[in-house]
Amino acid sequence: MQDGDLVRQALAGRTGAYDELVRRWSRRVLAVCHAKVGRAGVAEDLAQETLLRGLRSLPSLADPDKFGAWLYGIALRTCKDWLKAKERSQVTFSDLSATGDPDEFLYGPPRTVEPDADARDTQLKLIREVEQLPEAYREVLMLYYYEELKYRDIAVLLGVSAATVNVRLTKARAMLRQRLSRCEK
Repeated sequence: MQDGDLVRQALAGRTGAYDELVRRWSRRVLAVCHAKVGRAGVAEDLAQETLLRGLRSLPSLADPDKFGAWLYGIALRTCKDWLKAKERSQVTFSDLSATGDPDEFLYGPPRTVEPDADARDTQLKLIREVEQLPEAYREVLMLYYYEELKYRDIAVLLGVSAATVNVRLTKARAMLRQRLSRCEK
């Protein structure tokens, strides 16, 4: 079933239809939010806010077949709203984890099955370096590697050509290689 059909069903009152849209789009929305704000925990909150705003605004969607692009626009506005807010730079002590570990605060509690310490350090270093990339490059990396989208799908989502996606992805990889090689020295 296409997104447009699910949107029409959701508008007709079938609540399960929007649930299916959420299942289809939540990972992409999360990747976009993470790319925009550069913080995993915040991105999860913003992705949830985006999906909630989408549900509330569904009647305003002019073309149900363009649900993905419309939801992407909501995600961008949600992230921009957060970035403009003063609260983003303020962290209260109650927000910190019980251990006070800043990595746990930023990236969530450790998984129950931990990779070895070197692998975890490498993973954290990579995540931090990806989060430091300029937004356009971070965005294509997240969508390509985390969401496993194809170039043309990313192009449609971002409103650019597939060639632009290729250039950004190539440049992002080069930037990451350079940053990571500096870290190793």
